[in-house]
Amino acid sequence: MRLRTTAVAGALLLLTGCGAADMTQQASPFANARGAKTVTLSVQSWVGAQADAAVAEYLLEHELGYHVDTVQVDEVPAWDALSQGRVDAIMEDWGHPEQERRYVEEKKTIVRGGELGVTGHIGWFVPTYFAKRHPDVTDWKNLDRYAGLLRTAESGGKGQLLDGSPSYVTHDKALVKNLKLDYKVVFAGSEAAQITQIKQFAREKKPFLTYWYAPQWLFEKVPMTEVRLPPYREGCDADPAKVACGYPHTPLQKYLNADFARNGGEAARFLKNFRWTTEDQNEVALMIAEEKLPPREAAKKWVDSHPSVWKEWLP
Repeated sequence: MRLRTTAVAGALLLLTGCGAADMTQQASPFANARGAKTVTLSVQSWVGAQADAAVAEYLLEHELGYHVDTVQVDEVPAWDALSQGRVDAIMEDWGHPEQERRYVEEKKTIVRGGELGVTGHIGWFVPTYFAKRHPDVTDWKNLDRYAGLLRTAESGGKGQLLDGSPSYVTHDKALVKNLKLDYKVVFAGSEAAQITQIKQFAREKKPFLTYWYAPQWLFEKVPMTEVRLPPYREGCDADPAKVACGYPHTPLQKYLNADFARNGGEAARFLKNFRWTTEDQNEVALMIAEEKLPPREAAKKWVDSHPSVWKEWLP
């Protein structure tokens, strides 16, 4: 997910009714199919995006009679795929101003699909049990005092800032450098690996500092407290190498291929109407990530218990 220069995009492949697909290099046979009731959704690897897509897929198939293909594309290539009609919609985007300018404003091959209804925020977090013992750790200016406690084998002589995948478009390395912090960014490898590491730290009641984001179901299992970084101001992240501010709060957006938006009929109208809350998303995400339900089953459980919400989305 990208918040301006922010993001979480991981390496998990999403299993769908059509099998696992990675769209970074290939095209879906169903995208932009003229005259057919088919829809292709781009799905990022973080579980919130999987929850969005699972519910949209379930309702498109069971209420509107569409065949839905869900495919994984890393977040920046997803914009290229959407522009080219290789996918029809992105359900959850965290803000990509360069791509918005190129494809929405200049080429007009992509159109805005409206807000998802969820506000996203990336930040640095410590476990709440550690923040209660050391309240001053929640101010970035005091982080170096705790670098020794947050040192790991991977971070060498510095404190560890745990990130997810190297493919995430964050500015954490720039922040560490520009704020002159005695820390090293260490990548877990994926969202799932990062969650595993955070849970392990929490079981052992060890301190940790991690890049993390909301909404995310993990906060219910491992309470975390945000570290106050220098406040975000519009444009403060314009130069990725010089970033010295925190991350914004970003209303998450949907985007549609322009041809699909014009010719996609009920499916396009449904996706534009799709809007739910952070609580809705977390409910489905928790079932997928913690209860280990397949996304389709988690979607069905949510759909069965929230008809008053999703019926408003139907065209």
